[in-house]
Amino acid sequence: MKKKIGIVVKQDEKAQLKAQELSAAFPDTFVVLDVHNPQQEAEARQRLSNLFCIVVLGGDGTFLSAARFVESIDLPLMGVKFGEVGFLAETTEEYLFDAVNAVLENRFAVEERARLSVKILRNSTIIKEVDVLNDAVINKSVLSRLTSCAVYIDAAYLTTFRADGLIVGTPTGSTAYSLAAGGPVIHPAVPGIILTPICPFTLTNRPLIIPDSAKIEIRLEGSPTDMVLTLDGQEGVSIDPEDRIFVEKSPNPVKMISFEAQSYFKVLKTRLMWSGGKS
Repeated sequence: MKKKIGIVVKQDEKAQLKAQELSAAFPDTFVVLDVHNPQQEAEARQRLSNLFCIVVLGGDGTFLSAARFVESIDLPLMGVKFGEVGFLAETTEEYLFDAVNAVLENRFAVEERARLSVKILRNSTIIKEVDVLNDAVINKSVLSRLTSCAVYIDAAYLTTFRADGLIVGTPTGSTAYSLAAGGPVIHPAVPGIILTPICPFTLTNRPLIIPDSAKIEIRLEGSPTDMVLTLDGQEGVSIDPEDRIFVEKSPNPVKMISFEAQSYFKVLKTRLMWSGGKS
């Protein structure tokens, strides 16, 4: 039986043209999935059970959209860089056709990337529950005073981060917003969760890596207004002062196609422009 591959394409002319070339080169192989259109999501989701994998043409934002779309379904993703950064891309446009041939011939490996389960509890009711691959970010929707996020680890109080916001991220997300905020780069195979304050008020509030077995609870102190919880940069949820946010490792990792053992380090060196005089 011929393999069927889903394809998610960035809303960009160049990526759309490449998707057309791909479909022409591999007839009856690709199934287009429109993850950007809520009205067609249910129909597209019904197709997932018949797919071998999904190819994502775009940047990290498009890849995150595809990961959210797949949810807990056991379906590997392959990112192809069309965006500006592309830490989640396994390959680039010029090697796309070779990569597809490798997938069709089963010449690839599958890596698991941990996700975080994020829940917002309001008046004893869960108003939002979602998995994120990169991060969950608490900050204000407008410029105003500092936020105070009281953090509890396994029900024990840790500290209160007074900062412009707080990032709770995965190792995969360590190269996203957390990195820009001064957080560490963590290899995806390292089991941890990152807490990175955004522009902290005091230098004693530093990024922290905790075990991924930890259960995190975050409470907003004071009477903050205009607070938003941003999920993977894809969705923003308004949060009230009395809300409690719970974060822990999700049982649903994202599966990513890889073609070589050291591909993560190659992507990292390329995207961060590390060289040291050596290739």
